[in-house]
Amino acid sequence: MNTIRQEKVNSLLQKELAEIFRTSMQAYFTGIMFTVTYVNVTSDMSLARVNLSMFPVDADDKPALLKQVKEHGNEIRLLLGRHIKNQLRAVPQLQFFIDDTLDRAQRIEELLKK
Repeated sequence: MNTIRQEKVNSLLQKELAEIFRTSMQAYFTGIMFTVTYVNVTSDMSLARVNLSMFPVDADDKPALLKQVKEHGNEIRLLLGRHIKNQLRAVPQLQFFIDDTLDRAQRIEELLKK
């Protein structure tokens, strides 16, 4: 269970990371829209797990795209530090994961139509 502080930090990181992907990362990922669907920071605020949804990307291409995001992880963390320098003392390490909720929902919908 997350504390109120963790929930506030989760919300802040989600908002700022979404802005970073929308503006600064478009040079690396042209034509791809990223949505930061969920951020979960650990209780000591040293690690943040970030779930990303990618559109329009085939399910087969998502792992390769996630690998590219991870390669730019240090740059993303640096940009995040500039955005939140007045709110947090230390910028957490970032771990990126694929959020496949939309893919699963679409698959269930297809199965229900049959």
